[in-house]
Amino acid sequence: MTHPFLDLAPLSAARFASIEDRVAKLLDTRQDVVVTQGEALLPLEGAIRATAGPGTTALNVITGPYGQTFGDWLRDCGATVIDLAVPFHTAVKAAQVREAFAEHPEIDFVSLVHAEAATGNTNPVAEIGEAVRAQGALFYLDAVASVGAEPVLPDAWGVDLCVIGAQKAMGGPAGVSAVSVSERAWARMAANPRAPRRSYLSLLDWKERWIDGGRTALLHAPAQLEMLALEACLERIEAEGLDAVTARHASAAAATRAGVAALGGGLEPYVHEAGEAAPVATTLRTPDGVVAAELVARALAADPALPLAAGGGALAREMIRVNHYGPDATPGAVRACLAALGTALAESGAQDVDVTGALRAASEEWR
Repeated sequence: MTHPFLDLAPLSAARFASIEDRVAKLLDTRQDVVVTQGEALLPLEGAIRATAGPGTTALNVITGPYGQTFGDWLRDCGATVIDLAVPFHTAVKAAQVREAFAEHPEIDFVSLVHAEAATGNTNPVAEIGEAVRAQGALFYLDAVASVGAEPVLPDAWGVDLCVIGAQKAMGGPAGVSAVSVSERAWARMAANPRAPRRSYLSLLDWKERWIDGGRTALLHAPAQLEMLALEACLERIEAEGLDAVTARHASAAAATRAGVAALGGGLEPYVHEAGEAAPVATTLRTPDGVVAAELVARALAADPALPLAAGGGALAREMIRVNHYGPDATPGAVRACLAALGTALAESGAQDVDVTGALRAASEEWR
């Protein structure tokens, strides 16, 4: 048997480099950009292991499950970790970061998730970046869920390691990811004897064998189909315009919140303040006595293609995620989710459910 996807010519180094350049343009960065051959956990872990060690004192901001993971990796590297945890229904404040610096002036590394799709919050990276620059710490940012849904500007914000993935708001593949790396971060890696080398986790291997070599010879065979999908995804964003893409996501989030407020039935936004809610996805809290996973299952029974999911782990009892990202950042997807949730609520015995009012409110809020 044969298939067009099996008969493609190998991806050239020049084609690979051109895709990296388009990622750099997306991030408006002059930093080095490395497209890594795996899901975003690859550069997320690789960047921490490259820059952290026994001499590192890290401020690890926890606004959701990924922040908890980063703290585990940092401790595994031997770093001293100071966790700054806030309730998952809110965002961290720059003032809280400054207070942590005042209490622990030895902090030289900060890890932060921009938007937590799992909990629906987003953090004020620009303001936090100012505080981190004043501290002189290295700034590591997980922008996997935020890129494409809201601005991600590593240079303007002073981010030294900015990791992105294409599978959410960019509407692209999950099998490749990217990281922008500042000169300070490269220097930190070079000085770290524990930084991975000759390893799939190694960013220094890419630096020395790819970037310093003029990007003429790839380290290994690239993930061919995923790289082409990433290229196509970037072309689509460029054609629509990044501002238009982020505006769609902002409208989807605002319309969902407005629709839920009008829907009734006890459903309400999980993130209390609209300004702290991530444009990539809206999380909702179910009323007492209604299990989120069961409500989602009832809603999906009518239309399994809806971008609805229950929260992970313990949150499966109380949280619903409306994943209005990528191709689902549309009025139709938002309206369909609201209608399905309203119907499921009414079938579960909820009172005063107003699907018509919810759809009207969502339409009026869309910009």
